[in-house]
Amino acid sequence: MISFLSEVPFEISSRDATASWLSSIISQENHNEGEVSIVFCDDAFLHKLNVEFLNHDTLTDVISFDYSVGKEIHGEIFISIERVRENAHEFNQSFDTELSRVMAHGILHYCGYKDKSSSEEVIMRSKEEFYLQQRVN
Repeated sequence: MISFLSEVPFEISSRDATASWLSSIISQENHNEGEVSIVFCDDAFLHKLNVEFLNHDTLTDVISFDYSVGKEIHGEIFISIERVRENAHEFNQSFDTELSRVMAHGILHYCGYKDKSSSEEVIMRSKEEFYLQQRVN
């Protein structure tokens, strides 16, 4: 089950359609859906998590904590609404497209995709684009 929570005043539009879309990513990647929480927050909240748990003193748009067991996806995806807004502007994307991208990004990490090396990043971006096209259509 995919649930949406918020640490800031933010409500995702099309909650059910978004959850179904994310569930379809999990299914298409041959994984099973467990409990996934997507938590919307601000820069300060996410920065604190980044420092405390990952020892990174930087701002980021998304952090995912993976609690998956085998092929059953479980985890928490924390998304800074401030970063998503800024990145959407910087990359000339709509807010909804950029938000969908980071949600898919978190789910793809749970499915085993990485983005530390340039070759891994190419694959991750390709997967994000593939699933974003499904979201738009």
